[in-house]
Formats: sequence, C-alpha cells, structure tokens
Amino acid sequence: MTALRSSESSLYRRGPTGLPRLLLSDSDAHPADFVAHRRRYGLLPIPSRNRAGRSRLVDLVGAAGLRGRGGAGFPTARKLAAVAAGRQPVVLVNGCESEPASAKDRTLLSVVPHLVLDGAVLAASAVGSEEIVVCVHRGDGLADALERTIAQRRGDPVRWRVAQLPRRYVASEESALVGFLNRGEARPLSTPPRPYAKGVRNRPTLIDNVETLAHLAQIVHYGPDWFRALGTPTDPGSTLVTVSGAVARPGVYEIAVGTPLATAITAAGGPSQPLQAALVGGYFGGWVPLPGGYDAPLLHDRTGPGMPMLGAGVLVALPAASCPLAETARVLQYLAEESALQCGPCRFGLPAIATDLAMIAHGRPDPVVDQRLVHRLRTVAGRGACKHPDGAVGLAASALAVFAADVQDHLNGVPCAGLRHSPVLPLPSAQQRDRSWQ
Repeated sequence: MTALRSSESSLYRRGPTGLPRLLLSDSDAHPADFVAHRRRYGLLPIPSRNRAGRSRLVDLVGAAGLRGRGGAGFPTARKLAAVAAGRQPVVLVNGCESEPASAKDRTLLSVVPHLVLDGAVLAASAVGSEEIVVCVHRGDGLADALERTIAQRRGDPVRWRVAQLPRRYVASEESALVGFLNRGEARPLSTPPRPYAKGVRNRPTLIDNVETLAHLAQIVHYGPDWFRALGTPTDPGSTLVTVSGAVARPGVYEIAVGTPLATAITAAGGPSQPLQAALVGGYFGGWVPLPGGYDAPLLHDRTGPGMPMLGAGVLVALPAASCPLAETARVLQYLAEESALQCGPCRFGLPAIATDLAMIAHGRPDPVVDQRLVHRLRTVAGRGACKHPDGAVGLAASALAVFAADVQDHLNGVPCAGLRHSPVLPLPSAQQRDRSWQ
C-alpha cells in the first residue's frame, strides 16, 4: 500500500485510543458545527485528482480492510476501484435507515454529520466524481438539517444534493435508490447491470452507507493501522450496533467488530429480564439462542451453521416471557406488506409464509401447516425479483430452527403464556408507514 503524498497528508493525526471512535463528539458544540469539526479533525486531506492520487486513496482504504456497514459487509476498496474504472461517476450516500430496529445511521447524521460528509467527499475524490447525492427517508426530519449542514461546507470540490425517498423497507436497497433517482420510483431490482457499472443517469455509481463513509474519513485522518487496532484481521475496526428489547439501556453503541454478543448486551446495561434469544442483523438477520449464543462474535461473516451475520448492526434481546414464534410472525407480516409486488414470491409467497407461522404461533394449525410452511420456504427462496423474499425466508427458517421445541409445543396444543406478552420487536405504526413508492 502506498501512503498519501506528504503534500496531501504528511502525518496521520492522533486518533482516539479506545471507544467510542465515530460517536466521539464535542460536548460543547452543536453537532453540525463545521468549525468545531475542523478543529477536531483538521483540514480534509483530499488527494490529487489525477489517477495516481485516486489510486493511493483506494489503496489506503484497502490497507485498512474497511468493509461496508450497510448490511452486506462488502470490501469498500473493491467498490471504490470498480466505480473509479468508469467515466463521470456519481456518489450516493445511503442514509435511508429502513430497519425498524435500527437507529445508528440517524444517530451519525444527527451527532457527527460532517464526518459522514467528509467521507463522502473523499470517496468522490477516490472515484473521480464531482456529484454527491445524500439519500434519506421522507418524514424522518433529517433532510432540512442536512441542507443546513451542507451549506456550511463552502469549498467542497463536489456538487451536493439531498434526496428524500419514501419510507419503505426495501427503498434503501441500492438499486431502489438508483431507480428513484432515475425514474422516481424506489423499487429494487436484481437484474444486471449493477449500479457500480450503470446507475444514476447510466453512470457508474458508488453507493455507501453513512457509517461506512464515516469510517473512511477517520481512516484517512488517522491511518489504516489505527483502524485495524480494533476488530479482527479479516473484519477490522469498530462498528455501531442498535441494541433494544429487554435491556436496561436501549440505544446505539460502538463496539469492536468480533465482540461477543454478551458484551454488546452488557454495554446496553445488561438484560432487564431473563432472555431466551437475540435477533441479530435486523429483519433479514436471524435468531441466536441464549444463553448458549452469548459467546457468538458479532461479525460480517457467518461463524458457523445457522449463525447470523452482523448485517445492519441490529441486536434485539428477546425476553423469556415472549413468544418467539408470534414475534417472528408479526415481522413476517410486516415484510409481506412492504413487498414491492414485482413477483409471485413476494405477492403470494410472503403473505402465505406469514400466515402459516401465525397459525402455528396462535395455536390454530391445520394438520399439515408445518410441512406446508417448510415447502413454501424452499419454493420462495432464490426466486424473487430482488432479495426481499430471501431475507424474509431466512428469518422464518431461523425461527423454525432455533425455536424448534416451541414449534412442536404449539403444534401439540400446549398453551403459550408468551402470547399475552407485549410485542418486543419494533414495527412502525400505521401513521409512520409510507404506502407510496414515489
């Protein structure tokens, strides 16, 4: 890896030695105070705009080992290199936080917005782009604040724009962002070409989550070795997790990647009541049984059969008093209602899967409901117009595997006290949900 030239960044600044990293903000300054931000981080070390300068920045990110924090954990340097190979690229900042149980992206944009925007400018420099679009959901109150924050950044070598997308679960998927900006409709697609080759206005398009870009900015300021001081060799750095459910202090916490599940729960004050499981990765994630899974590391890769990935950085602690099947069925019904209705697996498969699991959970199964549910999961998987059906199928399959004993009890008519427990997994209210795709 070749470091940035001395004319661009002669020395890395001294970074925080522990946690937090991203969420370390000036307590006496407004979060969008550009002067306070520059006082902390110094001038933005933008590399030369020639090919060599851009290549050094991509190499720097590659040396740090940064992986995307939006869910998939894809190596960021590889995305940068792919987009940089095209002409007149566009950069999209993905601040559309569609996971109902997640608050990390909103927290970053509220507490350290200039760190995110610094990362976007650097990413644009790495791929040779002069255009950045910041995407947020309509009605989440971020757009106006972002416009005021961007107005402070005179001299940025880019054109800024803030786009407001409908608040739909799948509207934050990268092809949905491109579809909205190109056609005014935020429906996802899985057909090639992918956005890095042909995205906004048919130009190569880099799409990165706001947390990814905040990490990128700190890597340029503090260096790849500093970034790798936390995490694992293949999954370095820190990451934000939103911890909720039966914990004493629900909220957004910064942890080292690879931290055991138990440590993340402890950071949120520990269990507020006995736990039976934790949902990890969001509503496209999976269940981890407790206490057996307390030692499971939170990574962007699977650590074993049936173990979910860190995904969108969501962790929901499920109390022992709840019915895990009813909780999962509620979410599956929500995911079915959030379908883009572009294919049979979503239009018909997801509602049927949600209904089958609800029948089991509420003790009204027919003689073959369990067999039918398993058959439907196999039929729907891998056949959608986007990845939405696969995510829902993965959550349902995880529930059937982790709570197999509960499934059998429900099928046998054993009463479930958990059905009287208040719901734990958060879902948006009817007033918060957007029925439009435009």
